[in-house]
Amino acid sequence: METLCSNINAGSSISKSLFCYRFPSITHKRGVACGRKELPMKKLGENDQNLMKWIGKGVIGLAAATALSFSSYSPAFAHSLTVAFPVSHTPEVNTVQRTLIEAWSLIRETFVDPTFNHQDWDLKLQQTMVEMFPLRSEDAAYSKVRGMLSTLGDPYTRIISPKEYQSFRIGSDGNLQGVGLFVSVQPNTGHLVVLSCVENSPAARAGIHEGDELLEINGERLDGVDSETAAQKLRGRAGTTVTVKVHRGNGAGVSSYQEVKLPREVIKLSPVSSAIIPHKMPDGRLLKTGYVKLSSFSQSAAMEMENTIQDMENQGVQSYILDLRNNPGGLVTAGLDVAQIWLDGDETLVNTVDRDGNMAPISMVNGHAVTHDPLVVLVSLRHPFHTIS
Repeated sequence: METLCSNINAGSSISKSLFCYRFPSITHKRGVACGRKELPMKKLGENDQNLMKWIGKGVIGLAAATALSFSSYSPAFAHSLTVAFPVSHTPEVNTVQRTLIEAWSLIRETFVDPTFNHQDWDLKLQQTMVEMFPLRSEDAAYSKVRGMLSTLGDPYTRIISPKEYQSFRIGSDGNLQGVGLFVSVQPNTGHLVVLSCVENSPAARAGIHEGDELLEINGERLDGVDSETAAQKLRGRAGTTVTVKVHRGNGAGVSSYQEVKLPREVIKLSPVSSAIIPHKMPDGRLLKTGYVKLSSFSQSAAMEMENTIQDMENQGVQSYILDLRNNPGGLVTAGLDVAQIWLDGDETLVNTVDRDGNMAPISMVNGHAVTHDPLVVLVSLRHPFHTIS
């Protein structure tokens, strides 16, 4: 993205700043234009009408609309073109506008589906920029970016806002001040539910359980609230309190409501929890199975898991259960390090395939398994995105 350029409007005394974005040249692969495509005149006309409405309201000047319109279909821009967009005067929204262009450009160059879910990706940027311009908050602006990405039809292509990234860093670094709840939005109902509680946390001590629905925080209803916003409300300085209302159903048509006041504390997050399960074989022999649950692939995950397994080996454990259910993922490097605890050699763990079908393996580097005992891995059918509070 180039530096800001001023909009010198010949038809008005209004002067606006514009984002200037230069498109790379067209490259055709498999009959699809992976760079800029020629846009249908009718489609552009509808979009230009929307832009002209903004001009009529004095929001942006004629030069901005001209840049968008001419750059879209003029042969003069067949190999390289610059598109100008109106710059928001709200600093928070202005920052998200820049992020929007970066996200859009990354998708344009690397998204595996070259049709972008059978839509015009260049036009989608124009539409999103126009919709974002009048907004006045960062959250509303990021909502527009999420809306644009959702049209790709890929649940794993999403943007993480600075607030969400802070939550991710908390989970990766292992410390926060809050009540110790993992919460997630159920995709089929939109309800906020408890995935789990940190052991011995305020939430666990209050009797909140996995599957409970979170209804209110400090008397405020949570209808339509996402997991990150709810987590922000639950976090706070250690020593303060927060009141939550939860709904619990037992599956037999009986439900109950509970309202509790939770103290906020410093929560030490360990990605690994474990237990040794003794059991007798038919011949009377006593065997030990090690149960290891990994809640996230955080920075300390591999080191803590290796220590846990080594300790279990010293106690005579002969088989293992690795529980990855409700694990939202995390750091790729942490995933590779965890794999090397269980596998030997230079096994390929993941293959990435680009839009042209080129495959790139991600392999272990000289893996040395801590144990060669039998292993069972438990996984969720659906991988959730959850937030810790």
